[in-house]
Amino acid sequence: MRTFAAHFNLFTMKQSLNQSKWARWTALGVVSFTMMAAYFMTDVMSPLKGMLEGIERWSSADYGLFTSAYGWFNVFLLMLFLGGLLLDKKGIRFTGMLAASIMVVGASVKYLALAGILPVQGVVAGVKAQVVFASVGFAIFAVGAEIAGVTVTKAIVKWFKGHEMALAMGLQVSVARIGTAIALVFSNPLAKYFGGVSHAVLFGLTLLVIGLLFFFIYTLFDKKFDRQSGNVEASTEDEFKLSDVKLVLTSYGFWLIALLCVLFYSCVFPFLKYATDLMVNKFGVSEEWAGLIPGLLPFGAILLTPLFGSIYDKKGRGATIMIIGALMLVGIHALFAAPGVSSWIYAVGLMVALGVAFSLVPSAMWPSVPKIIPEKQLGTAYSLIFWVQNIGLMVVPYLIGVVLDRFCKTASDEGTISYDYTIPMLIFTAFAVLSLLVAVMLTREDKKSGYGLERPNVN
Repeated sequence: MRTFAAHFNLFTMKQSLNQSKWARWTALGVVSFTMMAAYFMTDVMSPLKGMLEGIERWSSADYGLFTSAYGWFNVFLLMLFLGGLLLDKKGIRFTGMLAASIMVVGASVKYLALAGILPVQGVVAGVKAQVVFASVGFAIFAVGAEIAGVTVTKAIVKWFKGHEMALAMGLQVSVARIGTAIALVFSNPLAKYFGGVSHAVLFGLTLLVIGLLFFFIYTLFDKKFDRQSGNVEASTEDEFKLSDVKLVLTSYGFWLIALLCVLFYSCVFPFLKYATDLMVNKFGVSEEWAGLIPGLLPFGAILLTPLFGSIYDKKGRGATIMIIGALMLVGIHALFAAPGVSSWIYAVGLMVALGVAFSLVPSAMWPSVPKIIPEKQLGTAYSLIFWVQNIGLMVVPYLIGVVLDRFCKTASDEGTISYDYTIPMLIFTAFAVLSLLVAVMLTREDKKSGYGLERPNVN
């Protein structure tokens, strides 16, 4: 059996590091932990809507506003676009460390607001000050999280090009979604045990600090890889130019991928923000454990995304995989919207099926981008896709919160508030239908332009 020292001697070999399975999979594991921490912080508040309403006196609209803050700076200040340009100009190491640091700063602001350390009394622009400060912190964190996502995706392309790229992307997403699963399942018990939502956020902040240290470790691997392969980040030989943005923006295939991304994820991530509350209001699950059922979704994706990615690597059929996933999403959200069904077993079955759909589309969508866009433009391409996605992540959660407050809220004589989720689930169903139409259009464009989305990835 090889010792660690023997493995580490790979660094001294003339062979490029990404030719070593141990080296490229270790690099993947390190950056995946950083993204796992980011996903935990993204979803740590999802099971806490009830506590925020009960303890902090937030409304559904307040919660929707806070959730929508994820896209504020990324969308309106074009931070994702600038992050993509920075990635293509400055490289993976610099951009990744900057993104991880921004996540820590934003999460710290969010924690200080929820812990009452910042001045959270009063009202700002008609909104509770605590909601505003927490939202600003979440918006800052989101800049780092999204740029980190783009950076890690480009890093995987760099290390796994010609190898198991879709499998690697699937595994990275799976590890990241462990963070989502932990947040959905344990945030509420953790907050109740310690007596406040800020304690769950503090745990996420601790994970982010560790994730920052992990990404620093990755930079050591990446720097050695460049030296051995003769690459220099942002080299003049194939240097990114601002004019290359035009080539990305004029690609029809790129826009179809971007639209599929925003429509598909608008059916999933905003849904997860309200899924725990849905379990309480429609399926009668206790608030403390209602996060267990939505927690099944990322756990299912953890197992299946790498499997579907491996199938794409070896067998191809990427466009077909995306169509199947979008079609499943339509049926699942329509069944969630169906009236008169209140069994938690029914909810579990739908959530498991949603986990399958949630695995199918990303496992094929993200590895398909390098088939449409040249590698030197990938940072910009991925950042623009994430930017479009953030529009949905900003608008849809706020829309759902407003709809719940205005059309779906019922107050009992005892003052207890409940919500009817039929209209919100129909909204999610409509987005799913649109994502299916775009997936079909992408399949037709692939046949016309010869992107090779139906071909395997492994050489």
